[in-house]
Amino acid sequence: MPIVFSRSLRSLETDGYRRSGFAFALVFVLGAAWAGWFVFARVAVVEVAETARLEVDQAAYSLEATVAGRITVSRLALGQDVQAGEVLVELDAEPLRLSLNQEKANQAAFSPQVAALTQQIEAEERALDDQRRVAQAKTEESKARRHEAEIAAAFSENESKRAELLRAAALASEADAMRAKAEAEQKRALAEGGRFATVTLEAQQRVDETERRAKLASLGKDLAQLEGQKATSLATMKQLEYEIERRQIRAPIAGRLGEVATLRVGAVVKEGDKLGAVVPAGNIRVVAEFLPAAAIGRIRPGQSARMRPDGFPWTQYGMLGATVRRVASEPRSGRIRVELDVHVRADSPIPVQHGLPGTLEIEVERVSPASLVFRAAGRRLAAPARAPETRSGDGESPQAPDRP
Repeated sequence: MPIVFSRSLRSLETDGYRRSGFAFALVFVLGAAWAGWFVFARVAVVEVAETARLEVDQAAYSLEATVAGRITVSRLALGQDVQAGEVLVELDAEPLRLSLNQEKANQAAFSPQVAALTQQIEAEERALDDQRRVAQAKTEESKARRHEAEIAAAFSENESKRAELLRAAALASEADAMRAKAEAEQKRALAEGGRFATVTLEAQQRVDETERRAKLASLGKDLAQLEGQKATSLATMKQLEYEIERRQIRAPIAGRLGEVATLRVGAVVKEGDKLGAVVPAGNIRVVAEFLPAAAIGRIRPGQSARMRPDGFPWTQYGMLGATVRRVASEPRSGRIRVELDVHVRADSPIPVQHGLPGTLEIEVERVSPASLVFRAAGRRLAAPARAPETRSGDGESPQAPDRP
């Protein structure tokens, strides 16, 4: 009986050694495989942005009220396609239109008045030229008569002197001499009268010309005033047209209304109130913001990325592929802006449109798990241990006691 049990015990011992060896070999192989994976495998290191969104590559244009006023027409509808220059909202401008119509009527009345004054001035200028020519002719005629009278007077004076010589020589009577002298004096008086007539005529001509020039100056002044009023009215018209145009909010660019305010006809808006936004047509891109420590030096153009749109489970809809295009070099509000190009598949069920939010993952590098463990350990060891600070009741740190 003991012989039978001894054989059984030896058989059991032999089977136990085999199972242990097999288990040891299996553990060794698994450990070697894990060690190889730990050292030689490459895993992706990603940076995640929770606030990524799709945007067009052109900035959206906001619609703002340029002046305060009451809404009379509103054509704002969310998602509506608009053309550049299309009137979307109109503010009350009826008083300005009435003033504009009045100025247009005044402007229409100025033209015939200006034309009439211009014609009158031209007629006066022609009359002045004619008056000058007539006065010149009369002056020449007066001078000719004066010259004729002077010649006659000179001849009569010579005849009087000759008659006086003949009387002195007893060759002519005293009556003939006196008659010749009287005739000479008469001729001289006529010559003097002609001279005074010429002077008077020239003076009268100057007076008439001065009066006509004064009339022309008065007409010119009236014309200048009328043209000034016309120019002022025209400037007022342009100002009224500008103010009316300011009360018509137009689409600054062709695109789609991506944001609209709730507006009712009759509502009053203030200057600067935002009424909506026009999203221009363009290429869709992904825009995300990262902390500077995660982006600067780590995220570079050309890196691949994936976006998971909110509201579209990635297990059902998949993800959008992207490639980093631009990385800002300066932070804004403590964040670094990153722009990426989107790779959209033709069969993608995800609606790629402006404003779609989501989560973005950018693959920044591929390293081994061992490197990741060593980095984590290095950061933990490099972090200085900070002792807890105690503060006194008044919020200030207590001072150490003086040492002897």
